[in-house]
Amino acid sequence: MSNSDDSNSANTTNSSPWAGFSTTAIHGGEQRQKAHDAITDAIVCASTFSFANTQAVIDFIEQDQQRGEYARYGNPSDMVVERKLAAIEGAEDAILFSSGMAALVTLLMAKLSAGDEIVFFDQCYHRSREFCAKYLSRYGVITKQVQTGNYQAMADAVTDRTKMLVSESPTNPHLSVIDLEQFVAIGRRFHVETLIDATLATPYNLRPIAAGVDYVMHSATKYLGGHNDLLAGVVLGRKAQLADVRSLRGVLGGVNSPHNCYLLQRGLKTFELRMQRHNENGQRVAEFLSTHPMVDRVLYPGLPNHPDHELAVRTMRGFGGLITFFTKDPNWQAAARVVDRCQLARIGPSLGGVESLIEQPYVMSYFKYSPADRARFGIPDNMIRLACGVENAEDIIADLDQALRS
Repeated sequence: MSNSDDSNSANTTNSSPWAGFSTTAIHGGEQRQKAHDAITDAIVCASTFSFANTQAVIDFIEQDQQRGEYARYGNPSDMVVERKLAAIEGAEDAILFSSGMAALVTLLMAKLSAGDEIVFFDQCYHRSREFCAKYLSRYGVITKQVQTGNYQAMADAVTDRTKMLVSESPTNPHLSVIDLEQFVAIGRRFHVETLIDATLATPYNLRPIAAGVDYVMHSATKYLGGHNDLLAGVVLGRKAQLADVRSLRGVLGGVNSPHNCYLLQRGLKTFELRMQRHNENGQRVAEFLSTHPMVDRVLYPGLPNHPDHELAVRTMRGFGGLITFFTKDPNWQAAARVVDRCQLARIGPSLGGVESLIEQPYVMSYFKYSPADRARFGIPDNMIRLACGVENAEDIIADLDQALRS
């Protein structure tokens, strides 16, 4: 584990007055005295908001007042969560979306035009790759993919038409850790904006904004919400750079519901406590799997044999609850038997919730891909992805042990 300072004020551009991470997650972005004197923010279900008179409308426009007009442009329920997320991340601004993919799509569409290029590290969520390669290409945007962690290859791929460098950190499902210093340096050298999808790291374990990254995005469905009961996404960065993204969200309509915003705000209250358990469980379970006779190898940044272990220890507070491992038997049916025999971890495609989830990337996400494409994307048949929840680690371990041995 990293010896990073636990204070939220360090390396932060947000004006949160509190030093503690949990204190900021609980109180950040909220008014001290709320509607009806309630301790929690109200769920504001209104789709439209009225004005007292014509002058009030003019004042709203001229003064850029932060109030409701029409819910597609913002609602008090999402505005408070945006402020809270910005405080947690140490960013000037945050924009909340209906999902992580809605956040990514809106950001890229706001920033790219026909003829522009983006450069991706090739280990990424398959839907992110699909949107760029299949849909953005229809509008004349070129996506280049280079080997993850090959910073020279990324720099070599940049041309005068490149507008953005994109990566996850850690990557999904390979859990490669990106050297943000080198990543940012390439962007600055060529005057190209940078985006990090830090869903797997969360703001608790990694601080891309402090490292100089322009945009950070999260699927808030995962660790930020934390309970497998909502969909949400967020993009964070400097307010001026996000203005066109917020405007486009109002056009595309990828906003979230007031009830989801309430659930996300409530989930964030226990964010640090949950992440501490996710980190602890991930480390303990990865160490167990790394010595199991039925396991070929384990990918987890907290293990000394992980290729990016030293970088992870230096730059991350913890390493999360996601673990990728490979069965000794190379056939997908053998991995399927392990997945099916788990009695605690449930089969599902997400991560970051309080319940442990397990799945085979080959079956869950790449079943219709050709063997050549699966090989190109590094998805072998015997790969299993485990998302540790916040159950007791010994119970997760016992469940995996019986599934592997049986």
